[in-house]
Amino acid sequence: MIRIILADDDSIVREGLKMILETQPDIELVGSASDGKEAVELCRELRPDVVLLDIRMPIVDGIDAAAMILQEKLSKPLLLTTFDESDLILRALKAGVFGYILKNSPADRILSAVRTVSTGGTVFQQDILAYIREKLGRNTTKNGIFEIMSAREMEVVELIAEGLSNKEISARLFISDGTVRNHISTIMEKTGLEHRTQIAVKYLNR
Repeated sequence: MIRIILADDDSIVREGLKMILETQPDIELVGSASDGKEAVELCRELRPDVVLLDIRMPIVDGIDAAAMILQEKLSKPLLLTTFDESDLILRALKAGVFGYILKNSPADRILSAVRTVSTGGTVFQQDILAYIREKLGRNTTKNGIFEIMSAREMEVVELIAEGLSNKEISARLFISDGTVRNHISTIMEKTGLEHRTQIAVKYLNR
């Protein structure tokens, strides 16, 4: 069962998402919040698998809430966004969120994103990825940071960029979860990147 907290200051959006989530036999909505501060407090209390956060919320916005949640290792944040918040997407990258889903996404895409994030995968819709690439621009060194990777480390990087969780990478490469974690630690040490979201975006922007 995937335990989830939903945070959005728009009660209509919140109720709509609640209806979608509660129809699923493998998802349990354990709490809902109308601002980021309340979402963080609920995560501290309930430790959900995934917290679905609107970006624009009062008191504490979704990005700052995600940063707090990640810092305390309370849950895996998935952000709800719209394109008029595009500059905030870059700010959210630094927080290390597990992904973004557009508010107007169909129900099956939202549910798929929740399930992917619950297993440790990342979710970046293609239109959002296109914006990130355009905003960041192409690396003039062709992402030279990846030139020092071993062949196996590059395989791990590529699978992280595909959104696979550690368990899925382990199964794909026929290696243990511990070995996957070791590879990711080495990749971060070699590149100076701080989390898997940065690895994915840096690789996709090569």
